[in-house]
Amino acid sequence: MKLNKVLTGLLLGSLISLNLNAVTIGQTPKLVSISDDNGGLVEDGSVWSSSIITDKVYVMFYVDPDEKDVNEHFSQALKAKEYDKSRFGSMAIINLAATWKPNFVIEKILKGKQEEFPRTIYVKDKSSVLVKEWELADDASNILLFASDGKLLFYKSGKMQEDDMNKVFKLIEDNI
Repeated sequence: MKLNKVLTGLLLGSLISLNLNAVTIGQTPKLVSISDDNGGLVEDGSVWSSSIITDKVYVMFYVDPDEKDVNEHFSQALKAKEYDKSRFGSMAIINLAATWKPNFVIEKILKGKQEEFPRTIYVKDKSSVLVKEWELADDASNILLFASDGKLLFYKSGKMQEDDMNKVFKLIEDNI
């Protein structure tokens, strides 16, 4: 009987520890930075840190370049909302490790995107840092929404459906 309790406790402890890094709705994800050989800001190559996810509501696209079009409909609908830039921001983190495409090709495209959308923060993740640190889905299109205090409001991996989009727009409007 005691052995069963010990084994059950060890198993539960293992399961809990496996999920400590995963992003959780209502929680602030652990602090993560992307720099040097792992990537960084597209604009100037400097360090990106999740500590910037404060003071406004942020939507984050964490995307495998091969999945870039999966949520284009959501991106366009979000753009059409024209939220106040002093209270709402966006970032696109590109998981370069998830594609077969050469980094130099994607980096050139990203520089053009940064010029076209200067309000969006573009980040290169060359080592799947957020897959490892936040347990985001790899080889996928991930959408995350953060409140101005850095807490996660919404997370979806895969194609955003109309219900998902409506939920995100309501959460944005309730939090800005």
